[in-house]
Amino acid sequence: MSDHVSIKRALLSVSDKTDLVPFARKLTDLGIQLISTGGTKRVLEEAGLEVTSIDAVTGFPEMMDGRVKTLHPKVHGGLLALRDDSGHLASMEEHGIEAIDLVCINLYPFEQTVAKADVTEGEAIEQIDIGGPSMVRSAAKNHRFVTVVTDPSQYDEVVRELDSHEGRTTLSLRRKLCLAAFAKTAAYDTAIAGWLARTSSEVFPKVLQKSFEKGEELRYGENPHQAGAVYVDAKATEPSVAKARQLHGKGLSFNNLYDANGALELVKEIDAGQAAGAAVIKHANPCGFAFASELSEAFANAYEGDPLAAFGGIVAMNREVDEATADVIAKGKKFLEVIIAPSFDAEALEILKERWSNVRILETGELPKPGERDTNEHEYKRITGGLLVQERDMAAFDVSEWEHAAGPEPSTEDLEEMRFAMIAVKHLKSNAVCLVNGGMLVGAGAGQMDRVASCDISIAKAGERAKGSVAGSDAFFPFRDGPDKLIAAGVRGIAQPGGSKRDEETIAACQEAGVTLMLTGRRHFKH
Repeated sequence: MSDHVSIKRALLSVSDKTDLVPFARKLTDLGIQLISTGGTKRVLEEAGLEVTSIDAVTGFPEMMDGRVKTLHPKVHGGLLALRDDSGHLASMEEHGIEAIDLVCINLYPFEQTVAKADVTEGEAIEQIDIGGPSMVRSAAKNHRFVTVVTDPSQYDEVVRELDSHEGRTTLSLRRKLCLAAFAKTAAYDTAIAGWLARTSSEVFPKVLQKSFEKGEELRYGENPHQAGAVYVDAKATEPSVAKARQLHGKGLSFNNLYDANGALELVKEIDAGQAAGAAVIKHANPCGFAFASELSEAFANAYEGDPLAAFGGIVAMNREVDEATADVIAKGKKFLEVIIAPSFDAEALEILKERWSNVRILETGELPKPGERDTNEHEYKRITGGLLVQERDMAAFDVSEWEHAAGPEPSTEDLEEMRFAMIAVKHLKSNAVCLVNGGMLVGAGAGQMDRVASCDISIAKAGERAKGSVAGSDAFFPFRDGPDKLIAAGVRGIAQPGGSKRDEETIAACQEAGVTLMLTGRRHFKH
């Protein structure tokens, strides 16, 4: 048989009625009979279209508040029957089943419903579609003969095909729509399972089910010989790089997105209502990070933390970028790959666009306060043959819980500087040590196999700015050699988790030198 199949009867039942009427009108113009249910039928009839009620097809009324209306042999028989099987055709004739050649279904808005803060369990349960996925799966299974449409974005392509082939569709299109249909029902079931998992006491369900939609294919992955793409979690609600709106610049690369995510997650640690925060990321590590009362100052200090490393970096800020900040960003011989912020005022955007034709400018919307980030989000690391899953490291940096172990009593300003150092070092690849001076990151040693090397790098990066700085370490110092180097460089305070068998040696080193030592009690490895 030909792979072209004529469309004579179409069943339409949609929650999202975007562009439904023009699509249905085109079907009727081609002489296709429309069958419909409930609200969809009402909309079509109000538009002046002739529609056959589903009751007239099944011989049963819609019942149980619409829970039962399409679960019937005259619907699923009409979808599943093989048109080239004599036995199937005989059964259709015997039971008065007519073929349904096209199904247009989109499902109850379960995900939108459970995204509401005040949704009840009963409301969520009622938005679990049964008949819709059943019809989609039946039609998709029988795509040799049935065209299944599951999204308004597909209407134009289907119409073009019908116009090109005198009311028929090709197997290649039906197969394409079949794939989209099964992806849709899989994602829908995953959303339901995910919601049920979140409402249970299980942090990590026995079976992990996640669904992502392809955003776009990238020029390549981390390297030119690797293919790459970005997939988006449609259910995620927290502002993110994945869902940011690009206002300017060329396409984003794999590395751009990864580093931009790191930059954004870092500035989320600073409450925009309390201080402006800016970060510069290079190869997944902060090379600049600062807070100040004004965003322009925060950016200037972040960039000056390590101007050499900042060349070609990714910048993130926690407040709207205003004209004054844009002027500072655009000044001089800077080269930036991505600038990301909650928003940009019109003047700032024009300044940045005029300064760089290719810089990617991303707008995320207002960032949550540090304590209001989404605790349902988990972190995933792919390993060969498996997946590592963990909670996000969102523990608060509460200085009142820290132990003053050695040296002078810290002032409020000292503690704030140390807290900032611990935020910075949390976002550096371990082993990590950083130096902070005057509310800005001045030296960072990251990703080293030993902590002493991280101390050496952070001191070398800081130079003279190491004097009077405070140090943060993502884990304990196993020996006093690292602290001794920091003390010799001129630090006035050290914050670290503690917990080493040789903590007393580090305590003694700080006590001898008159350097404040705070033990935070919490490690922040980032591999």
